[in-house]
Amino acid sequence: MALKLIIGNKNYSSWSLRPWIALKAAGIPFEEQTIALEAPDFKAQAYAASPAGRVPVLIDGDAVVWESIAILEHLAERFPDRGLWPSDPAARAHARSLATEMHGGFGALRSAAPMNLWRPIEVRPMPDAALKDVKVLSRRWAEARERFGQGGDFLYGSFGAADAMFAPVATRLRTYGIPMDATTQAYVDAIHAHPAFVEWKTLALQETGIVPEDEVDWPVVKRV
Repeated sequence: MALKLIIGNKNYSSWSLRPWIALKAAGIPFEEQTIALEAPDFKAQAYAASPAGRVPVLIDGDAVVWESIAILEHLAERFPDRGLWPSDPAARAHARSLATEMHGGFGALRSAAPMNLWRPIEVRPMPDAALKDVKVLSRRWAEARERFGQGGDFLYGSFGAADAMFAPVATRLRTYGIPMDATTQAYVDAIHAHPAFVEWKTLALQETGIVPEDEVDWPVVKRV
């Protein structure tokens, strides 16, 4: 039975991007369903898909998996040959720690800089707490790259679950013109150049649904 991934708008839904890009990068076939975030009955549709009433949701036969990191763990268990987590135990432990930190952390940056792929790249002043988050992110990425990333452009060499977790924040850094050191910039560039991300963004730019709370220039909606 084919996997089915239920997501929100590609332009805004950072949580949806994570399992989607992981599936694509790993070459795992899946069906896709979108529930528009701006739909008046969004909650009703989302609750019909999962107990959490949120997206993304993965349907795998009788298994219903919500929360991005849980979906990634489920996929890694179902497809152990696709390299979603590093094979080296130390690297795998490090990757899981970073992914979990991203799942529950960096709230100041998330709040100040919502994912919005159709917004032009324009500098937007960030509060000190958000810039502190950026410093921590940069440090974490540099540590992972130095210890485990020699085999490629991503945190642990090849693209994996940890990179999927960090892909949305990489877009935030670029969209809002947040200053980055060279290592951080190179990693952000690698995320944006990955074919799976390019496909996601191409589709995102074709969307028309607007979520005002994710438009920091509201009531103006800026589009590339």
